[in-house]
Amino acid sequence: MHVEGQAESVPEEYQLGQFIPLHYHYVMLQDEDRVGAFRAAIEQLVQPGMHVLELGGGTGILSSFAARQGARVTCVERNPALARSATKFLKLNDLHRQVEVFNEDAATFCPKQPVDVVICEMLHVAMLREKQLHVIDSFKRNYRETFGAAAKLPVFIPEASILMAQPVQQSFEFAGYWAPVPLFQAPRLHDERTTELGPLVPYSSISYEEDYPLQFDHSQEFPIHQSGSFNALRFITQNVLSIDVQNQSAITWPNQCLVLPIKEPTDVLKGQ
Repeated sequence: MHVEGQAESVPEEYQLGQFIPLHYHYVMLQDEDRVGAFRAAIEQLVQPGMHVLELGGGTGILSSFAARQGARVTCVERNPALARSATKFLKLNDLHRQVEVFNEDAATFCPKQPVDVVICEMLHVAMLREKQLHVIDSFKRNYRETFGAAAKLPVFIPEASILMAQPVQQSFEFAGYWAPVPLFQAPRLHDERTTELGPLVPYSSISYEEDYPLQFDHSQEFPIHQSGSFNALRFITQNVLSIDVQNQSAITWPNQCLVLPIKEPTDVLKGQ
């Protein structure tokens, strides 16, 4: 997106969404659904003696789970303040001998030795703002350039993401004030301010070990199940952290829902 009048020389890390505020990472430590799901996936996939790479390590908590499984861990974090925090916290947990923290850009970092598992949690609903797709795509190119085009790629956590959208009627009224703005919701389908007008439809399924698009151009018809005013699209992203084929089960974690108002609301009828 280009904004008229925006200075082209502004460093990327000062643009919205590139450096997530520190307190955001500290709040994520309290997200039991996120932390629990990643811990379960790491415990399922990481074995003693493995070399694990975390891209965008934040506070280091996901690296700590891999270290507790007996892995040797390389943790890469671009934000210098976060890299210092991760180093401090890992030492507090007596894991600093197993985890090496690098204050580098995850999009350009390549390990000196092959790795077995890559953890990358730069996930944002609809893959906006954070750089999950870009970082893993860059890592795969750098990895093959370093270790050869035939080199076996590591296992990725998450293994896949499913991107979905849904037509809704959203209330944008706040204490008598009308403001159609983007809204985030807890990761559940039903919200008292949101009326579902049609079904939730996938528009992309991403497997991180395979090639995938870095932007999306999708055309979709939505059957209308309930009459109303179509004034927004709700985006939902479900992340498959690990798949246990033998037991036919998966560990998943959903992002928050994102509701985006459309420019021209229109009335719709059931059956259209």
